[in-house]
Amino acid sequence: MARKEPEWGLPAHMAAEFAGTMILILFGAGVVAQVVSGGESGSLGDHDSIAWAWGLGVMFGIYVAGRITGAHLNPAVTITFALFRGFSWKMVAPYILAQTAGAFVAALLVRWNYNDMINAVDPGHTTATQTIFSTLPGNGTLPVSVSSALIDQIIGTAILLFLIVAVTDSLGTAPMANMAPLIVGLIVVAIGFAWATNAGYAINPARDFGPRLASYITGYGGAWRDQYGGLYFWVPIVGPLVGGPIGVLLYDLLIGRNLRKDEGSTPEPPSRLPADTQTTGEKP
Repeated sequence: MARKEPEWGLPAHMAAEFAGTMILILFGAGVVAQVVSGGESGSLGDHDSIAWAWGLGVMFGIYVAGRITGAHLNPAVTITFALFRGFSWKMVAPYILAQTAGAFVAALLVRWNYNDMINAVDPGHTTATQTIFSTLPGNGTLPVSVSSALIDQIIGTAILLFLIVAVTDSLGTAPMANMAPLIVGLIVVAIGFAWATNAGYAINPARDFGPRLASYITGYGGAWRDQYGGLYFWVPIVGPLVGGPIGVLLYDLLIGRNLRKDEGSTPEPPSRLPADTQTTGEKP
């Protein structure tokens, strides 16, 4: 007999998205702070440790929030699921607010915890340590244009959403429900290994905007700009919001419609976990 899901209300959904995103950023921003504070010696980590910690942060965040919301943890995921997976539009704004707030609070904790080391290596709070909290073109050091960074964010987020819906599609080769968070975490690790140079693979507006705001109010006066002085904060917002729908659209066109051709079924409800383990988020 199938287990009847509780009808969680809006506060529970928002709390889950807040907590899951907070866990994600505590590991993600925390590992970058550790690597940056370690200096050029690399004694406290390198790019590989950053990629792994971000992926693990995603995995743990999904385990935290998945039972209640399916663990969006990303406005690009939420909006894309509303467009293509029947997620309730009235839940979109609350989810995004909770995700951004979770990222903001986590970044404040990282800022507080690493304050001594940040002040020691970068007392002027410049782009040298801005990447602890938010992304920059070429990670603040390489000659990457804003347009290249925007394209990178579109492609990276399209890859992310394409693979999320692929590995959670029950008509495909979806993993068992308790393994799905691990697989999605590995997707983020792989994106970090392959798509980190041009724009730091934010692929998540809340992940970038929440910590960017936290850094701004704690001494990073140039947080909204890149190393060239131009406004940049919009790139990791617009890019993912464009790329996410492209990724799911491509999956549905290339794979999903063929899987459902003989089944007559509709695409999976919105979740980072296989559909039979999650609610749809329709109850406010």
